[in-house]
Amino acid sequence: MQPWFIPMFYVCGAVLGGLALPRIEQAYFSNFAFELSVASTQALLSAAASGMMALTGIVFAMAFVMVQFSAIAYSPRLVLWFARDRMLFHALGVFTATFVYALFALAWVDRGGSAKVPMFSMLLVGIMIIISMLMFARLMQRLGDLQIGNVLHLVGDRGRAVIGEMFRRLDEASTATRPPESMAGQPRLGPATQTVKYLGKPRTIAKLDVDSLLVLARNAGGTIVMTCAVGDTLIEGAALLHVHGSGAPLPEDALRRAVRLERERTFEQDPKYPIRLLVDIAIKALSPAINDPTTAVQTIDQLEDLLRRLGAAELDAGDVVDENGALRLIVPTPTWEDYLTLAFDEIRHFGSSSVQVMRRMRSALVGLAASLPSQERVEAVRRYVEHLDRDIEASPFDVDDKRMARQEDRQGIGLSRRNVDTP
Repeated sequence: MQPWFIPMFYVCGAVLGGLALPRIEQAYFSNFAFELSVASTQALLSAAASGMMALTGIVFAMAFVMVQFSAIAYSPRLVLWFARDRMLFHALGVFTATFVYALFALAWVDRGGSAKVPMFSMLLVGIMIIISMLMFARLMQRLGDLQIGNVLHLVGDRGRAVIGEMFRRLDEASTATRPPESMAGQPRLGPATQTVKYLGKPRTIAKLDVDSLLVLARNAGGTIVMTCAVGDTLIEGAALLHVHGSGAPLPEDALRRAVRLERERTFEQDPKYPIRLLVDIAIKALSPAINDPTTAVQTIDQLEDLLRRLGAAELDAGDVVDENGALRLIVPTPTWEDYLTLAFDEIRHFGSSSVQVMRRMRSALVGLAASLPSQERVEAVRRYVEHLDRDIEASPFDVDDKRMARQEDRQGIGLSRRNVDTP
């Protein structure tokens, strides 16, 4: 459901309630009335209606200003995520519904010169005002999530969640059934018997319905090989998948429905996306216009945690077998080197002139190497550390700055752990 439908439902509910409840009160509960004068009641309801619309304008003007500021400071993709927060639209719906119902209740005060005030409508308006104030407080708290520390933790939490859902830990996976990482991507199938191409406007793969694809491949006795990974953008005529070993063609409509497309990338089944967002925040903080290396250091805190979790996980999750152990689905998945490059390459490039960033990145890499259970992944991290050291040596730093940059410091500039020049 589109977020903009949420306030529409609130408004429709307020209109229906405004048409029905006062009539029910007049027909069955006419003896119940507030001991308020007509003039006081009209003033109260008018103030509630006008004040609620003014509050709505102020709150959402402030929200949009903060979102625009965050788009400049962080990433447009990240701010769009906040702008689509359903809390924002629920608040808009409650504010508008209170305004609409107050107008309907106002029309029934002194109805037909009766000098009566509808009791239950007045109580409902009061309750809606209280709910509006609570929504206002909750909205202010949610806007506080746009602070840099909260943003980084929020993106990191989403990354940790998707990693936990997608991957098993290496110490929990069976070594007998896990293929070596070096075998990933090697051809094991015969020629393709069917190719499905994408037709339509450019869209991004947001999620794969693995169960549906598995059933289709198993029923046909073949193997489906996805040519595009989650997060890839499809264009007209691009090969979506190949089918191998199937005697009869699989229904293309069913295959396409199993690939959910969106206008933009999402967190579902895409552990690269939170890393991408964190890197975007870091390199924007390192731009000459902002020049905030401390934010980049905070970003590396989250990146290191995500990489430690990925490094302890079985990353070869792209091969799916059925209950009989037959390979039915192959999905392209990133390697450990891909994650390492995505997390650090751009920060290393744009932060090469910051001693603070170099120290924090080296600390992250050394700590990462010490935590990994796979020797192959440890060697990849060590090669990256050597690459980082070569960049420091080639930098315009003087001798003292180079020595400083090669020290490990989890705070960037705060507490040196070890000097690599010292034996």
